Amino acid sequence: MRRIVLTFGLLGGAVLAVTMIATMPFEDKLAFGISLVLGYTTMVLSALFIYFGVRSYRENVSGGRLTFARGFAVGILIALVTACCYVATWEVIYFKFMPDFADKYAAKMVQKAQASGATPEKIQKAKQDAEHFRQSYNNPFVNVGMTFLEILPVSLLATLLSAAVLRRKSAPQSA
Repeated sequence: MRRIVLTFGLLGGAVLAVTMIATMPFEDKLAFGISLVLGYTTMVLSALFIYFGVRSYRENVSGGRLTFARGFAVGILIALVTACCYVATWEVIYFKFMPDFADKYAAKMVQKAQASGATPEKIQKAKQDAEHFRQSYNNPFVNVGMTFLEILPVSLLATLLSAAVLRRKSAPQSA
């Protein structure tokens, strides 16, 4: 099981890391919405490795049988390996190459509030929220936690679906 978890987890993590690194030079050129769509699309693609890993476990390790609990366990371990790769890549990028990301993001939060025609009180609240975000995000522990929270819902959903779809109570009969 360890080999399958590491293989498929690292493959999913590699997809995320390569995409993140490849798009880093275009960070200022891509609109924020496009970056979000690209990022979450890549997360969904990397989550396919959870499905393939659970299926590989069922076919190669458990003799064609798989309970939901075992499928979930294998899937969540693959998801955690993938998430660790994702978080490690982001931490390096953020602290070494994009240390001003939180400042830019906070400024976009305030600009969005101003562009929406919000009242001065709401704009002031947006400024306070942006400043709180900026200060919090520069704390590595908060940064790691928020980054894990980006990918874990996608991975959890993929794990649940994979475990449900791939469960099989008995091995298939050979012809």
